Order: sequence, then C-alpha cells, then structure tokens
Amino acid sequence: MDDVRVVKLAADDLPIFKAIRLESLKMAPEAFANTFADWSSLSDEEWLDRMKIPVFVTLKGSEPVGVMGLMPQRGEKRSHRASIIMVYLRESEQGSGLANVLLQALMDFAKESGVRQLELNVNQTNIRAIRFYQRHGFQTVGRIPAALIANGLEVDELIMVRR
Repeated sequence: MDDVRVVKLAADDLPIFKAIRLESLKMAPEAFANTFADWSSLSDEEWLDRMKIPVFVTLKGSEPVGVMGLMPQRGEKRSHRASIIMVYLRESEQGSGLANVLLQALMDFAKESGVRQLELNVNQTNIRAIRFYQRHGFQTVGRIPAALIANGLEVDELIMVRR
C-alpha cells in the first residue's frame, strides 16, 4: 500500500470525482439511491455543486479506487451530525484494508469539524457493508421500509449511527 493515499477533493479534482462516482454507480447500482443515468447527464456545474460537501477518495497511484462523502446537517441544533454518503470501493480492492483507511480519514475529518454523530443508510441486503459499519462502531437504530424501488422491488434500508 505504498502508493495509496486518501485525499479530500477540491474543485480542481472534478475529473477524479466524476470517474469514481460514475464507476461506483455502474459497478454497484444496488448500493445507491441514485443511478448512473441520474449522474451521467449532470453538467460540470452540477457536479461541482455536489462537491461542495467533503468528498474523500482513495487513490492508488493516480487512479481513484474508492470514494466517500460527508454530508453535514445544517442548523445550529443539528450541526453535530453528518451523514456518510456515496460509499464505494472497487471490488478488486475490497478486503485490502483500504475501506478502513478511507472511513478513518472521513471520521477523523468529521471529528475535527465538530461532528459527534455519524449517520448512514445501507441497503438491508448488503450484509458485507453492514458488518463493516458494525466493526467501526455503527449501530442499527431503525429501518426505512421501501426506501428504494429497484427493478420493481421494494428495498428497505437500515439506519446506522455512530456516536
């Protein structure tokens, strides 16, 4: 893992963000509420707008292989909370420890930013992801029935929280 690093993207990194986000939607469509079609037609301005939240990418050399976003809650009473979104790690890198490194970088940034509670939604059938989050201290606190409709099927999502 010599040539691997996690970086917080800046506006200049738009091509990196586009590459890994579109890859994630193409390769793991069941993992996301959005679709490849939702994102592939966005203008650069819309992409940049979506990069206004902190977005972290794992680079192997100069190639992005993983991504996670952090969506802070707004408002004084909710500023201690943020949601983890857009989580993806290329299949060839799964089991390598890179997901741990990426999540740790995001959690460190969140803590430094005053976030005390991280939240996320995960497809109830994604057992590997659920176990990953549990290993990192996330607990299931609820379920959203029919959170998504994919291929005509209703899919529940679990709400997980780490305080």
